[in-house]
Amino acid sequence: MPINPAIQNLAADAQAWRRDIHQHPELLYDVPRTAAFVAERLKAFGCDEVATGIGRSGVVGIIRGRGPASQRTIGLRADMDALPIHETTNLAYQSTNPGKMHACGHDGHTAMLLGAARYLAQSRNFSGTAVMIFQPAEEGGGGGKAMLDDGLMERFGVQEVYGMHNWPRLPVGTFAIRKGPFLAAADRFTIDIEGRGGHAAQPHFGVDPIAAGAQIVSALQTIVARNVDPLDSCVVSVTCFHAGDTDNVIPQTAQLRGTTRTLLNKTRDFAERRITEIAKGVGAALGVNVDVQYKRGYPPTINHPKETDFAATIARKISGDSGVVTEAPPEMGAEDFSYMLEARPGAFIFVGNGDSASLHHPGYDFNDAALPYGMSYWAQLVESALAV
Repeated sequence: MPINPAIQNLAADAQAWRRDIHQHPELLYDVPRTAAFVAERLKAFGCDEVATGIGRSGVVGIIRGRGPASQRTIGLRADMDALPIHETTNLAYQSTNPGKMHACGHDGHTAMLLGAARYLAQSRNFSGTAVMIFQPAEEGGGGGKAMLDDGLMERFGVQEVYGMHNWPRLPVGTFAIRKGPFLAAADRFTIDIEGRGGHAAQPHFGVDPIAAGAQIVSALQTIVARNVDPLDSCVVSVTCFHAGDTDNVIPQTAQLRGTTRTLLNKTRDFAERRITEIAKGVGAALGVNVDVQYKRGYPPTINHPKETDFAATIARKISGDSGVVTEAPPEMGAEDFSYMLEARPGAFIFVGNGDSASLHHPGYDFNDAALPYGMSYWAQLVESALAV
């Protein structure tokens, strides 16, 4: 189905906004330039209300349709923050802030929602209220939860909420979605091991925390291999192992750090418990003291069935039946849109970014050809959900 000409006419402006944001990446909640950029444009578009400082630095634009105010209210969310990565694309519009980069496409997400806001504010071809949510700190800061804690849903009367993310390797002009768990919970653990240091030539006088740490690393792999249902999904990765400073000393301490990813809350609970049991059990067997700190991060992103069907219907209006995957495999990455889906029914969808570098790669760039598809999805979603 062809893109609405009114949307297509916004593509050049959306590309300019996207590249401007790309050149000036900001991290976590510290997004003053990006938030101001968004707020200024929402006001210029004629939004009925523009609120700033929601969840510390989030921006919300309110657009009311032609029908009565008592009609439905839906929220559309984009993220604004970048990553602490040095960009290597050598593009004309590459980052001007060293060590900061839009390596996940949040510049594109923001531009697409801005384009949809401009279209909806001009057309008003719907009955009800569209709440345009621009959140900070998706990349590990929990900005979505901060906005919720600041009363986002209650203050603006949001009844349903929808999110979108670009996806490399998914062709431009296509979408992917699934009901239920779509993205994983992301947790972190730290395991501190204390033995008894000494001379490396006399290991029998000490208690080696490195040997214990190595055994713990190996034993943790049995959680996925031998404890979790093979039809379930779980990742336990030890990503840091720090111990010692020189070659002839057995250190006193060692530290392991890592991440756990799960799709089901029962598996999340089990993995947390089993990591502690294994680490302390191996430690007891080898005579070292073990302390385990387990920190829960983003919960799993779980799409609601009815809203997922609706989102897929909207995507088909834009890309046809063959351009929408409705049984996309779950991904073990995480998303703090999960908090919003815990608060309200809704759905999260992928829009194709084509054959680009992967997310969080220093050579990644959002594909501007995807902008009209994302803008069309948002506009169609509002006009269909809030039909006059």
